[in-house]
Amino acid sequence: MYSKILVGLDNSEVSESIFKQALELARANQAAMMLVHGLSSDEDGSPMPVPPEVDSSYLVYGAGADVNFDVWRQTWEQYESEGLDRLRRFAAIARESNVLTEFRQISGPPSKVICRLAQQWNADLIVIGNRGRSGLTELMLGSVSNDVMHRAPCSVLVLKEKVVASSQTETSAKASV
Repeated sequence: MYSKILVGLDNSEVSESIFKQALELARANQAAMMLVHGLSSDEDGSPMPVPPEVDSSYLVYGAGADVNFDVWRQTWEQYESEGLDRLRRFAAIARESNVLTEFRQISGPPSKVICRLAQQWNADLIVIGNRGRSGLTELMLGSVSNDVMHRAPCSVLVLKEKVVASSQTETSAKASV
């Protein structure tokens, strides 16, 4: 049914479960997978945003607090490196399961990165998670899954964080018995 499954991942703990469920789906459909992480300052744990054209002498964070540009760059490079390491680890697991897998880490708003790559790669399914943000939090931070559902060039499977988390707990409980 699906031959190309794009999986949107982030730095959250839930990404592992999302990956595992997407991998099961890919195996069942004998589909290829594309793992993608959108590097964004909006993501939990990412460094604050600094436009690349800004000279370090002009950086100010908060009222009168100078930001050391070199420290920010090192923090951003670590953020990038950790994201790539996670994608490499997931891709290796998928390949061990005989699932043809690629990965990309692209700077930009995650929903736009996911939709653009899905179109370029001709994905027929996008698998992403949903943190369940609502109200003011969703208004301020946005909802990646909602944006992807409205802009995607293909079908979208949204895995709810609570369902994914309970599936993780259930798996852990079975493993300990």
